Amino acid sequence: MSATLELGLDTFGDMTLDQSGNRLSYAQVLRNIVDEAVLADETGVDFIGLGEHHRDDFAISAPDVVLATIAGRTKRILLGSAVTVLSSDDPIRVFQRFSTLDALSGGRAEVILGRGSFTESFPLFGFNLRDYDVLFAEKLQLFAELLKQEPVTWEGQTRAPLRDQRVFPPVEGDRRLKTWIGVGGTPESVVRAASYGLPLMIAIIGGEPKRFAAHVDLYHRALGQFEKPILPVGVHSHGYIAETDEKAREELFPDYKAMRDRIGRERGWPPMTRDDFEQEIQFGSLYCGAPETVAAKIAGTIEALKAQRFDMKYSAGTLSHDRMMRCIELYGTKVIPMVRDMVS
Repeated sequence: MSATLELGLDTFGDMTLDQSGNRLSYAQVLRNIVDEAVLADETGVDFIGLGEHHRDDFAISAPDVVLATIAGRTKRILLGSAVTVLSSDDPIRVFQRFSTLDALSGGRAEVILGRGSFTESFPLFGFNLRDYDVLFAEKLQLFAELLKQEPVTWEGQTRAPLRDQRVFPPVEGDRRLKTWIGVGGTPESVVRAASYGLPLMIAIIGGEPKRFAAHVDLYHRALGQFEKPILPVGVHSHGYIAETDEKAREELFPDYKAMRDRIGRERGWPPMTRDDFEQEIQFGSLYCGAPETVAAKIAGTIEALKAQRFDMKYSAGTLSHDRMMRCIELYGTKVIPMVRDMVS
């Protein structure tokens, strides 16, 4: 497993504070994200994923533009979205943006397609939430056709039909644009990913990670039934690393709670208590602690879910840029080598 294992980082570009407690500008947060990705590249992280959001607590609304800037300052790190909200975008433009990124980065681009856990993009771009399911189903069907890099003929309910249409630029060489399907864990979404022969990225943001083993088994069975080859499974979860377990917990808790409670108020969740936080670290899907602690937990999840990719979301609400930079350095220099040793 260690030969194919990839260990990455994700961020949504959470709006952070300066040392005086004042909110940074969106522009400064975006510039900081580029610096964070450069450090990740330098310290051996395999992948950087940028989420797409259209709300005031996240700075990244155009991941591909930020990724293109990162591509110009990095050498080896893979570059992708986390996720691209395909339902409220145009599949052809998504393909063109990421095939362009792939060309500029020397073949390092990936895209993770999903519905997204927020819905602000639907009214923003003129889509009706009542069409939530059909928009994703049809647009994914079209995107799968684009991946073949052949003239496309396609017809559906959500956009004008295509007749023998070519799309440019194609991906260079004999490759296809690497495309994952991001899922929250519904069996239907897992089977859909298998039906298109696309790798599966599972977002586990709460609770025991091992409970998703049944979904991974379902995915592998479905791949066999659809006569598709074995494909990678990835995991996305929150995490934070400091020099000691105690330091990591004390530094993360205020910002993590503020983020969790803000989203929770929108969704009817109760406020997060310190006990909830500690339980999520010990038994759930929050990878927080010293490098040894986090590495052991990541390795356990990788082995339980037979995963080939683990991406840790290192940003958390107003958690400062300085602390995120230190977390990235510890992840790349300490955690990643330990995880590779543990699962090899």
